[in-house]
Amino acid sequence: MTVRRDGDSGADVAERHMIPIMNLYSTIVRPLAFRFEPETAHRLAIAAGGCLGWAAGAMRAATSVNDARLAVDIAGLHFRTPIGLAAGFDKSGGAISALAGLGFGSIEIGSISIDRSIGNPKPRLWRLPDDRSIIVHYGLPNDGAVAIAERLSRTRLPVPLGVNLVVTNRGTSAPPPTADQIIGEYAAAARVMAPHADYLMLNLSCPNTVDGRDFFADSGHLDACLGALDELKLKLPVFLKVSPLGGVEAIEHVLAAADARAFVSGFMFNLPPVKPEGMKTPETIWRTLPGAVSGPPASALADFCIRETFRRMDRKRHVLIGAGGVSSAEDAYAKIRNGASLVQLLTALIYEGPGTVRRVTEGLAKLLARDGVKHVADAVGVDAV
Repeated sequence: MTVRRDGDSGADVAERHMIPIMNLYSTIVRPLAFRFEPETAHRLAIAAGGCLGWAAGAMRAATSVNDARLAVDIAGLHFRTPIGLAAGFDKSGGAISALAGLGFGSIEIGSISIDRSIGNPKPRLWRLPDDRSIIVHYGLPNDGAVAIAERLSRTRLPVPLGVNLVVTNRGTSAPPPTADQIIGEYAAAARVMAPHADYLMLNLSCPNTVDGRDFFADSGHLDACLGALDELKLKLPVFLKVSPLGGVEAIEHVLAAADARAFVSGFMFNLPPVKPEGMKTPETIWRTLPGAVSGPPASALADFCIRETFRRMDRKRHVLIGAGGVSSAEDAYAKIRNGASLVQLLTALIYEGPGTVRRVTEGLAKLLARDGVKHVADAVGVDAV
């Protein structure tokens, strides 16, 4: 039992609750989970979340941070906090109620394709503890849009739900899809998933499939895909998740394509298909492993892309969602100050546990108070202009 002392705020009491929870994760849960192969541990976490949906309300009462300074209103959606869960953790929407119970301001699931995909051959997930990172080569396994839409039809969340869409990974033995097939799959998946989402995220640069890396570097392909989505007359915000490679020229290419489509609400940057520089893990461990590095090593490139996009985009029309190496309030604050209106995390959950969400959210509120910022929106892009 936590005894409330005179002068304690509710946040003070909650913070003292979180300390033993985080200690429990680092001393017992994480060592146990790390005895399992990474994908097995991930699968068990999703299964556990699926079983805990009934407790989501009580969980959220204990984890949510209610601070008016953190509320974000963009693209017609209200976010109680800017801290969201990134796509990739819950690929098929099997544990969203419990995940929302962790105190996130939004949940994004996927990537989801029109047809079911088993993804890349195993192994396809590795831990890099020295960098508090993972290497991801899943290749977009998911249950397919129709099955996931049926699952979502039975669920209502207290926070916005984003659905990340991608073309089906049919494996290296399948014939390469044509441009029309790829674009048609995005449109078909959007049509199925839109009624069950608060926003859509088009994953236009998956680093873990051959077809997903470079297809949209062709301006004609990007224009054609956005045109196909435009014809759907969607009634919800759509964001574009694009490659972080290519520098300013690539950023300007994406902005030019999006400016012609009123339904595009903003942008996000994917992980690069190349290993970042400066990792602590010896190169001999990761040199031959396929996949993208998620976690702190991804931060520098993501921050560069956020900052340069914020400087060039039409800020009356578009917003940025920042991700890549967010494990602390300072990390989240840096992305906001570089231009992100919303911030997502994922890998930190693996190393820090579920208490990370409240810790980062409360810490962000304290940073705003320290700097005399009355509302988080006032901090967006202050280091980019």
